[in-house]
Amino acid sequence: MKLKPLNQQTIVITGATSGIGLATARLAAERGAKLVLAARSEADLHHVGAELSHKGAQVVTVAADVASVTDIQRIATTAKERFGGLDTWINNAAASIWGRLEEVSHEDSHRMFETNFWGVVYGSLAAVKHLKKRGGALINLGSVASDIAFPLQGMYSASKHAIKGFTDALRQELEEEGAPISVTLIKPSAINTPFPQHARNYMDKEPKLPPPVYEPEEVANAIVHAAEHPERDIYIGGGGKMFSTMNKHLPRAMDFLNEKVNMKLQTRDEPPRNPAGSLHGPYVRDGKAHGTHPGYVMQKSLYTRASLHPVITGAFAALAGGILVALLSGKNSSSSEPAEENESATA
Repeated sequence: MKLKPLNQQTIVITGATSGIGLATARLAAERGAKLVLAARSEADLHHVGAELSHKGAQVVTVAADVASVTDIQRIATTAKERFGGLDTWINNAAASIWGRLEEVSHEDSHRMFETNFWGVVYGSLAAVKHLKKRGGALINLGSVASDIAFPLQGMYSASKHAIKGFTDALRQELEEEGAPISVTLIKPSAINTPFPQHARNYMDKEPKLPPPVYEPEEVANAIVHAAEHPERDIYIGGGGKMFSTMNKHLPRAMDFLNEKVNMKLQTRDEPPRNPAGSLHGPYVRDGKAHGTHPGYVMQKSLYTRASLHPVITGAFAALAGGILVALLSGKNSSSSEPAEENESATA
């Protein structure tokens, strides 16, 4: 399957005014893509749209709630009316809840699923309807939590598990009918965005993400790559891939790690800043790509970069291996020469 170069694409991004969505919008604009940006806050959209337009990007914004089918259809219609259609649709908008499952209200759980799961479903089906006619990429944001259940983020983990199941089934159905659509699931590890501050918080402390933590630009780089190159799954961060593999092969060990370590690593030693978060509306305003994670944040993931370019990585590995063999062979040859001279002298 061939996908267009980014500078020939129109890209839809939901949740485009914060975190991963904002970092992706900036990178896609830099690469020359036309952008349809959607989020709930019209004021934040105006700010982001002005920033990117000032840098020469072609941008249109749509104030929309992905939990509304009508709003999703309006996003797709805007892309068609303004740019003649769309080539990549990125379902990025998400919400979260920190708290023990017994404490979380049904209302909050339903609202989060409306955003995280149904927002992806509505967006995916709207995108597929358009992409079947011209081809393109559908990119859904899952998480390492699509593979692992994290305590204190139980409902969030459940929603990301659901996204994985839906995305995998949709991919299979589209491939079976020969639809010209690449379907990618992105699985970020913990990412340094304002995500914890936007979450509904039931705890008596401010939430934080457990390490390892990566910068949002690493996710944006993977998303932009998937817009041009068909990929099935992309893990962001070797740590996330390691935990996913561990959970698959050593589930009880992963349970122990979550229970004894990760629960303690999900809080800051300070009172909650805004317990309501942005679950039910865009109440926490920031318009920032980066968060305020108190620990070390990794700029890049060598694992992710290698997974996106396996041929080049393999060639470099083979070259490095060849050089190492040559060096060792030369060293062995040098060390054997004196021994041969001594044998001749003795003879």
